Amino acid sequence: MSLSKVLTRAALGVQAPLVTVEVHISKGLPALTLVGLPETTVKEARERVRSAIINSGFTFPAKRVTINLAPADLPKEGGRYDLPIAIAILAASEQLPDAKLAHYEFLGELALNGALCGVQASIPAAMAALQAGRQMVLAEENQQDVGLIQQGETLVGKHLLEICAFLHNQSTLTVAYSQPEALQQESQDLSEIIGQEQGRRALEITAAGGHNLLLLGPPGTGKTMLATRLPGIMPPLDDQEALECAAINSLVSSRNLHHQWRRRPFRAPHHSASLYALVGGGAIPRPGEISLAHNGVLFLDELPEFDRKVLDALREPIESGEIAISRTRAKVTYPARFQLIGAMNPSPTGHYQGRHNRCTPQQVLRYLSRLSGPFLDRFDLSLEIPLLPSGTLSQKQEVSESSETVLKRVLAARRRQIERAGKINAHLSNPEIAQCCVLRQDDAIWLEAVLNSLGLSVRAWQRILKVARTIADLAGEETISRQHLQEAVGYRSIDRLLIFLHNSLE
Repeated sequence: MSLSKVLTRAALGVQAPLVTVEVHISKGLPALTLVGLPETTVKEARERVRSAIINSGFTFPAKRVTINLAPADLPKEGGRYDLPIAIAILAASEQLPDAKLAHYEFLGELALNGALCGVQASIPAAMAALQAGRQMVLAEENQQDVGLIQQGETLVGKHLLEICAFLHNQSTLTVAYSQPEALQQESQDLSEIIGQEQGRRALEITAAGGHNLLLLGPPGTGKTMLATRLPGIMPPLDDQEALECAAINSLVSSRNLHHQWRRRPFRAPHHSASLYALVGGGAIPRPGEISLAHNGVLFLDELPEFDRKVLDALREPIESGEIAISRTRAKVTYPARFQLIGAMNPSPTGHYQGRHNRCTPQQVLRYLSRLSGPFLDRFDLSLEIPLLPSGTLSQKQEVSESSETVLKRVLAARRRQIERAGKINAHLSNPEIAQCCVLRQDDAIWLEAVLNSLGLSVRAWQRILKVARTIADLAGEETISRQHLQEAVGYRSIDRLLIFLHNSLE
């Protein structure tokens, strides 16, 4: 036959839309035409495919070859279409039987000698093929990644000849298999932190409820050290969460995702990161740091040094748990449900009071004004990490609780949250807050008076309630008491700092 069709998958965010590779061979001068909105890397497939077919012992048709990648309005990029194009050309030139083509989808880049190379976004493509009732055939390089999918079988091969022999019913292909590495205990342990008991307590609450945390204090007090210990007291990813993270990471990396299986992502971009690096972007949008931190932690150190527009772009994803990136050629939505941990100095010199202070209240306020009020309002907890009291370092240090001990309490608290609402406290909606965070009338009146004195918003009211609910869960109590509310309000250091500075100017 002179016409053949082979199925493959494009990469558009975490989606993998179906692409049909159509090849028609007709009489005329030898030529190869590729249509269907291909990018430069796809157009270069002509030379790769021609060399791979010839070097594999087949004959490249000396006729007019027309290749269509349908649908025509879907942007296509990368070398992922090499294998399906080669299979379609061989089928159209009757060098391959087409009886089995409808049951499989093909994906892979070809080397000039016909060897198969791995591609990015293999996990979303393999998952989409399984949902459509077909098997994906791709390079062995992607085996460790697609082998993480347990719902069905994905086939892998090393060379174009292996795929052709399989289609000729002369051999079989290997079923993708991956053995995820066992989750190891974090090397960075909470027991290494000297002092800062309140910081350790705030970190435990953050891990238990999935809250956002802001740490502020002078340089060298342990803010970054605390933040990097957070993954060690967070529960491991479940199967669904791990697969979501692997699918996102496969968009930027084509191998070794099994090393990170069940490990909470921890992303710490430099403060010079651009808007597109943080939220994602590009002509065909790629995931940014907030999506790569999905189901994990996004740690922003030296918070005021980030561009204000970059930080304000995080406000919507923090609330919705996803980021929609619109471009002329494509609109992509990436998941972005992450815990935001920020660390900052309270002034340009790192101090706002005491003998180390060299800034006026006006300078401190100007420095803090780099962060917008709506952005600061997204933090559930803010805590000042002070300098250690004199004599702390010279005294013999008692052994602090390890991350493993704290993790047991965190897991118990999360179990209570899942049994009660089916989700952790940070993800509660407004109706769920009203149902799960019921206060006595006198406690509600007290909390409202506190919010008015601090000048806080309704969003702050809701976040305080969620933090108080987490504190109660850690204590194993069913109802929120005044004690839990007082502790939750105590984690509003940034609000008290702003009031202190305004009072100093009066």
